[in-house]
Amino acid sequence: MTVSAPAQAMFDDDVASKSLGIELVEADGGRAVARMRITAEMVNGHGIAHGGFLFLLADTAFACACNSHGPVTVAAGAEISFVTSARLGDELVATADERTRYGRNGIYDITVHRGAEVIAEFRGRSRTISRS
Repeated sequence: MTVSAPAQAMFDDDVASKSLGIELVEADGGRAVARMRITAEMVNGHGIAHGGFLFLLADTAFACACNSHGPVTVAAGAEISFVTSARLGDELVATADERTRYGRNGIYDITVHRGAEVIAEFRGRSRTISRS
């Protein structure tokens, strides 16, 4: 499993993701894998993981995938569908896959899993803002 230099550099500066314990496992060629364990601080009033943390994990994998090519790329939009709940102690893995890049735009699908079980599906739209 490899991490491209541009994705690693971006992740190294991502204080938000790292402060939540997100780990970058892989990021290269438009694909990325990130993981996170659900802590007590991430659980909402229903006793399940707050959806914002699931979105953040998927968004981190998305960012690493679309920045794995090199040019600075940001989110132009994203949406998430929650399939089932995550709970305290769950280790979640987000796998991002590039679907297409066209011009300065891209579309990425990210699946958040707990083991083999799908927790959420996320689709992100990217925009390259720099050619360097």
